[in-house]
Amino acid sequence: MTNVQTPDSFGRFGEFGGKYVPETLMLPLEELEQGLQEALKDPTFLEDYHYYLKEYSGRPTALTYAEKLSSRIGGAKIYLKREDLNHTGAHKINNAIGQALLAKRLGKKKIIAETGAGQHGVAAATVAAKFGLECKVFMGEEDIERQALNVFRMKLLGAEVIPATSGNKTLKDATNEAIRYWVQHCEDHFYMIGSVVGPHPYPYMVREFQRVIGEESKRQFQEREGGLPDKIVACVGGGSNAIGMFAPFVDDEVELIGVEAAGKGIDTPHHAATLTKGTKGVIHGSLTYLIQDEHGQIIEPYSISAGLDYPGIGPEHAYLKDSNRVEYQSVSDEEALEALHILAKEEGIIPAIESAHALATAYKEAAKMPSDKTILVCLSGRGDKDVHTLMNRMEGTVE
Repeated sequence: MTNVQTPDSFGRFGEFGGKYVPETLMLPLEELEQGLQEALKDPTFLEDYHYYLKEYSGRPTALTYAEKLSSRIGGAKIYLKREDLNHTGAHKINNAIGQALLAKRLGKKKIIAETGAGQHGVAAATVAAKFGLECKVFMGEEDIERQALNVFRMKLLGAEVIPATSGNKTLKDATNEAIRYWVQHCEDHFYMIGSVVGPHPYPYMVREFQRVIGEESKRQFQEREGGLPDKIVACVGGGSNAIGMFAPFVDDEVELIGVEAAGKGIDTPHHAATLTKGTKGVIHGSLTYLIQDEHGQIIEPYSISAGLDYPGIGPEHAYLKDSNRVEYQSVSDEEALEALHILAKEEGIIPAIESAHALATAYKEAAKMPSDKTILVCLSGRGDKDVHTLMNRMEGTVE
């Protein structure tokens, strides 16, 4: 099977993607696209990128066989790709390092970013400090409250955190504000998008900076098991950890499963299941699937996970869904929390709530598979940032 992995000259994956932006942003996007293409062909840039991944972030991350967990679930052997072991605690740092190096290469000394769960905001603030860049992070007021620890970390690293007070006060609204600011300051600011969303070349660029997850996994799995995993599972909000994991396996005989947030239930208004319940439309500069009403107005998404309640999805995921290369499922808050507790108690690992959505699906899939099969889960981040949410839930103060 061959699947389109490079966007066409219009920045589209099939019909999805593109550049649906104000005229003001066309020139900065063209400058970014040209700079990116040159950088990805420059051995010195790539050497620097991999140097910082190794010496600063701590790559390669471990591939952990979850023996006790596999025994409890039954069926296939469950492996975990430990992106939670990265510096700053999530896969977001891979992309932030790449974009920071690109910003410096393009002569930009100021960066802006948006964040939901805070992990991209922390990664952006971290690389800004490391590489001497000024940093502004836009974040919804609701997420600022849910992710107070990450907000403090960003400020400690020297970033300015700017609250988004419109809409649901979550990631969508933070992204709106970041884009508005960028339109007004694009001459000297670099916009560091945290997922495979936005106008071209962002979905392509972020994928290229995250594909290290899948490339490492492939090498490690072949060394450990002498072949490839039978199934790979990753959570999707915007979809950066999933696309980074999937990309090197797209042409292999491996089942790929993306998991989105069903929130309080896929048949309720309170979910973020963009691919399961969404329709085609434009959001934040690209054509993709999003949850909207019959008038094209965005329906506010919901998930207990601040990192998953985004109303859109990366355009490459939309293409992979329609081409039937990747299966997308949805998992509720309750299922994710149960999966999180099981991993914590069986393996001594507290995952991010985002990652717990992938775990819940992996448990279901593993239980249906024979014991000589394998399943790989992308553990996209660690759960420290979600402890406050978990405490509130366990104490019964969150609905």
